[in-house]
Amino acid sequence: MKNQSIFRFGSTAILAGALLAASLCGPAMADDEIVIGASLPLSGPLAGFGNFQKWGYQTAVDEVNKAGGITIDGKKAIVKLVVRDDKSDPNAAASNTESLISRDHSVAVLGSCTPALVNAGALVAERAKVPMVTGCDPLGAFTSVKKWKYVWDLFFAEQDTAQATIQTILGYDLNTNKKIAILHDNGPDGQVVGGVIWPKAAAEAGFEIVQQASFPVDNTQFTSIVAEAKAKGADIVVVDAITPQAVSIRKQMASAGYKPKVLVIEKGAEPLQFAEALGALSDGVLVGGYWDPSFPYPGAKDLATRFEAETKLTSSQHIADSYTAAQVLLDAIAAAGTLDRPKINEAIAKTDKIYVVGPVKFDAAHTARLPLVELQWQSGKTVVVWPKDRATGTILFPLP
Repeated sequence: MKNQSIFRFGSTAILAGALLAASLCGPAMADDEIVIGASLPLSGPLAGFGNFQKWGYQTAVDEVNKAGGITIDGKKAIVKLVVRDDKSDPNAAASNTESLISRDHSVAVLGSCTPALVNAGALVAERAKVPMVTGCDPLGAFTSVKKWKYVWDLFFAEQDTAQATIQTILGYDLNTNKKIAILHDNGPDGQVVGGVIWPKAAAEAGFEIVQQASFPVDNTQFTSIVAEAKAKGADIVVVDAITPQAVSIRKQMASAGYKPKVLVIEKGAEPLQFAEALGALSDGVLVGGYWDPSFPYPGAKDLATRFEAETKLTSSQHIADSYTAAQVLLDAIAAAGTLDRPKINEAIAKTDKIYVVGPVKFDAAHTARLPLVELQWQSGKTVVVWPKDRATGTILFPLP
């Protein structure tokens, strides 16, 4: 997210015309091939998410093809995944989605990552009446846009991020002064999480909010807000920012000699790139998590093992929701047995199955809520520290 324009997107008459033509013509199956598309942030500040998503989507498609494909109107067809790079830009996400529908003739599409990118593409798919299944879009940000008919989201709810951290602090009876500094970007989810949800949850739990600071998504200097948090003696700092800003904030806290006892960084601390950029400075940082290979769901451990064997990289929870989103879509196409988009959409609505992320069943708002745990970075990997009965490691406290 290079600047605030990343959160602005719209449609043009040309785009609307192309979508109308695409929806009238409908998808075509050429050479025994079913095309599905995805616009992903493979470059730009959100590439740390997109590259994991691409692997998850492609792996689900490869599995279906290895099993012989999907039967459409009585004939087996191979699935082709077309991926376009939205460069972490909502305008590109919208344009890519239009191209995936009108030029690539995708029967359905998969989502990008973060509200700004997912919602931009989702609005295009919705107008064209093309089914979309996505993860990586907090449910409140997703449902606030409109009442969806063709777009489906499986992810966590924003309010659960605050509750996971608060329960971790209270559950371990961590010795803090209960003073909280909240630092968040002015993007759509930053404003909701940092500006609304965290202050409300913290106040209800008896914490004292000593600072609330908002900054532009392209900000690089945080010395003044870090100095304020330090001066006010906050033992707990909560940050909601994308990865480049999250890394900068952590470095500038260290440079200022500010070491709160608890440091929570939502969103930006999720991808592996966060820990790679910070090394030991990432140790002890908390972040909400919706998946871990230790979860008791079919294929959870195997998915992480496969990813690491194939890529030689540490796995991320984003391989799981993307893999599941693709599986949900592919299962729906198979259940429909046709490329008729309304019928595929009806099949998605009937989803009721345990996948690698757990049970997926969509509600009336087209969302499937994934429960959150609290993760903590330790030696370059995340461990589950809350709830205690699902912990895979011992919590580091205070912040090293």
